[in-house]
Amino acid sequence: MVSRWTRRRFLSTFGGTAIVGVTGCLESEGEQPSFEDTLAVTTATQFSSPGCSCCGEYATYLRQYLDIELGERYPSDIESIKQQYGVPDELLSCHTLVLDDLVVEGHVPVEAIATALEQQSVSGIALPGMPSGSPGMPGEQTEPFTIYSFESGEIGDVFIEL
Repeated sequence: MVSRWTRRRFLSTFGGTAIVGVTGCLESEGEQPSFEDTLAVTTATQFSSPGCSCCGEYATYLRQYLDIELGERYPSDIESIKQQYGVPDELLSCHTLVLDDLVVEGHVPVEAIATALEQQSVSGIALPGMPSGSPGMPGEQTEPFTIYSFESGEIGDVFIEL
């Protein structure tokens, strides 16, 4: 098994002072520090559109933040899965991820997922479409990613912008 650095492991090894220095460097260059912990979930299933390569790329991205196996399903009727989990039509993307009770639609960065899991205030979050530079998508990020909350087929507020 490949060893990877988590925020917890880094802090226990190098102490809080080192992370402040590293974060300061990143911020001064205009970059956001990356999420380096694991998502605290007991189940993880991704429902992907058959034949979509970016769904596989997103699954690869997500696996680095999970301590459990990611189940991957390729239903012939992906739309029925989205309806089952209450994803509004305006927020659709190519795959739907279910982490315990949280539904995640599209190429949502792990930082937003971690926030939603921690706050436990929404049943679903979505990054509509397939924006360039989002996890699993090629290209550069050209504008902030606006992630929306949703519940029972209804769009909620802007959850977070990254």
